[in-house]
Amino acid sequence: MKAIVQDTYGSSDVLHLRDIDKPVVGERQVLLRVHAASLHIGDWHLMTGMPYLLRLGFGLRGPRMSVRGMDVSGRVEAVGKGVTRFQPGDEVFGTCDGALAEYACAREDRLLHKPSNLTFEQAAAVPTSAITALQALRDQGKVRPGQKVLIIGAAGGVGLFAVQLAKAFGAHVTGVCSTSKVELVRSLGADDVIDYTRQDFAEMGQRYELILDTAGNRELSLLRRALTPRGTLVIVGGEGGGRWFGGIDRQLRALMLAPFVSHKLRMLASVARKEDLEVLKELIEAGKVMPIIDRKYPLSEGREAVRHLESGRARGKIVVTCAEA
Repeated sequence: MKAIVQDTYGSSDVLHLRDIDKPVVGERQVLLRVHAASLHIGDWHLMTGMPYLLRLGFGLRGPRMSVRGMDVSGRVEAVGKGVTRFQPGDEVFGTCDGALAEYACAREDRLLHKPSNLTFEQAAAVPTSAITALQALRDQGKVRPGQKVLIIGAAGGVGLFAVQLAKAFGAHVTGVCSTSKVELVRSLGADDVIDYTRQDFAEMGQRYELILDTAGNRELSLLRRALTPRGTLVIVGGEGGGRWFGGIDRQLRALMLAPFVSHKLRMLASVARKEDLEVLKELIEAGKVMPIIDRKYPLSEGREAVRHLESGRARGKIVVTCAEA
């Protein structure tokens, strides 16, 4: 089968389309004929091996798992021993290792049947980004109806889902994004949109009960300035902080500061959970949340898809199609 493979850490130049062995389904696993995979910033971190701290878990000299991609949708090709929820032919979506390939194996508990109102490409765009947004707002942010919520990076992979989820939870949502993405964020239901190239939300005098920062390039002091006295800041990912710690540096500083201020300062390391994917599936089938796709690439152009992710210009999710539906 064909797959997007890397042998060493580095830029998108380390990615190559190769013929490799088809994976063998194991116990409690499902073998998928992959129809689509989507990219998120975690794929870029695993490709580059940055920050260095990440290599402790994924390989010091090179990635232990050579095929990139995590978010997937496709049809069940075969099931392993002990699998009871799926059978060959089922249309599914979820997360796995090595999604940028014609076939991939996934744990049974990381998959659900595909939402009836989504294509394979749309379904692949959901899992990691949407789960991250859900856990940030609901679990860490404790979002409530009527709250004023600020979402920084509202046009990013997590941000686009966060805007829709916050609205679904009954919040008053303000999104922060660049000029070219203002109308997109507004179309998803944001009550207000701030163009950060023209206005600084921290200087506007507005205070928010919950701030979700997915952009990762603002100092804690500026973020806290826009919070109500007992407001909550949730930091999701983020870049900067150097080669060793990356965005983790700012998250750790927030945790160290938290005991000494009235604000609730939270960090999020999202975990793929079937229960959260079920919540998202219900919201999607109810029409309250929908994935936004910026661009699609065939598997043969997987390297170009990652380069588009690196550029930061995407208005929505980047999807790689691996087979015709």
